[in-house]
Amino acid sequence: MSKVRITQVRSVIDQPKRQKATLEALGLKRISQSREHELTPQIRGMIRKIEHLVRIEEV
Repeated sequence: MSKVRITQVRSVIDQPKRQKATLEALGLKRISQSREHELTPQIRGMIRKIEHLVRIEEV
């Protein structure tokens, strides 16, 4: 599996609760915070739901 770095670039203010929960499940709590994850199907699905709030880079 490849790794991806997920960085929050937009605020979660005025976003649905499910999107806020998805960001928190990925370990992101504030703008400019990054986390690295293995690119599993579960993580890929989470990224698709919040792709307008984050930046994704392959590591």
